[in-house]
Amino acid sequence: MSTGENTAPSRRAVIGWGGAGIALGAAAAGTAVALSGDGGSTAPVAVTGGAVPFHGVHQAGIATAVQDRLHFAAFDVKTTDRAELVRLLKDWTRAAERMTAGREVGEGAYGGLPEAPPDDTGEALGLKASRLTLTIGFGPSLFDDRFDLAARRPGALVDLPRFPGDNLDAARSHGDLCVQACADDPQVAVHAIRNLARIGFGTVAVRWSQLGFGKTSSTTPDAQTPRNLFGFKDGTRNIAGTETERLDKHVWVSGKDAEGAAAWMDGGSYLVARRIRMNVETWDRTPLGEQEDIFGRDKREGAPVGKAKEHDEPFLKAMKPDSHVRLAHPDTNGGATILRRGYSFTDGTDGLGRLEAGLFFLAYQRDVRTGFIPVQTSLARGDTLNEYIQHVGSALFAIPSGVRDTDDWWGRALFA
Repeated sequence: MSTGENTAPSRRAVIGWGGAGIALGAAAAGTAVALSGDGGSTAPVAVTGGAVPFHGVHQAGIATAVQDRLHFAAFDVKTTDRAELVRLLKDWTRAAERMTAGREVGEGAYGGLPEAPPDDTGEALGLKASRLTLTIGFGPSLFDDRFDLAARRPGALVDLPRFPGDNLDAARSHGDLCVQACADDPQVAVHAIRNLARIGFGTVAVRWSQLGFGKTSSTTPDAQTPRNLFGFKDGTRNIAGTETERLDKHVWVSGKDAEGAAAWMDGGSYLVARRIRMNVETWDRTPLGEQEDIFGRDKREGAPVGKAKEHDEPFLKAMKPDSHVRLAHPDTNGGATILRRGYSFTDGTDGLGRLEAGLFFLAYQRDVRTGFIPVQTSLARGDTLNEYIQHVGSALFAIPSGVRDTDDWWGRALFA
């Protein structure tokens, strides 16, 4: 990242800036799309080093074109002082503004006093912004009696039910706060979480974190659909960042949803994060035909059963009743629709000679009670894919609206 604000314009590629989302670099029309600062229009990202606008009606990192790398962290709040927590959120916001623009935090990695630790850890010096987005969320546990927030807990911020087959590890679940860092450079994403954790030392502590690579879903349907670790295309019917009507219907919380105590959620969303272990060794010994029956799509093209192309409308009755696509489809779940932006992961081995690998599932929606919960209930009860996967971590967070300008800060409406 650049070494100072005065040199920043020459050290990063600013693709869109301000509420209008200026469309620069239009020659690279085949690249991804980033959500502009006003949360409604879009601007093409010409290079992976570009900056995604931080300010806007909605937080970046939701409908934004999905980056290639992830560092997700959940935090426990250690203080019981409301003013101290508010101060942290303000400090985090200012740091996030700088890092997403490709600048160093505070006075930088070597701009302060020699007698004091630097304001920035320095491992991203010289790196571009890499489309870094930082997205914050508040977990159900934050709304207890520590900060006088219990009366402001939204009705949609429910305690997720325990689904059949869950084998959840408490050490990899829940959290008072979360920050999702997505970027095209893994070091940029790790740098962002590291600096926020450093700033929050003593006020918050990392509860758990997850690195991810190889996006498993896309918000840019004109791009090639990514594949999961089972080798199948994932996210064919995902909501696109350009589909304003679908985003308003299925992702963004509206004023009528967020009435009374939850009015602070207007323009926000709800995030479900699930760590899903994939038994890749067992899957790799499964016949191709059986794999395709389990998913309800062919492996080469991604076409639904009986169809020729990936984006052909699926005929659900042609699929096996326990196929993944059939059970996850909105028509099977009363129209339930979510926006996915998950990532693959590998974390060494399980001690038995098998890869500790899987999917870090991230899903945004307007209300989990009409989004994730009915879909996962359907899948948990009957999906044949359950023989090859297991949910081992789980968390739910309320994602507030975006930071509107340099006077605003993460969670301001909640603490007002």
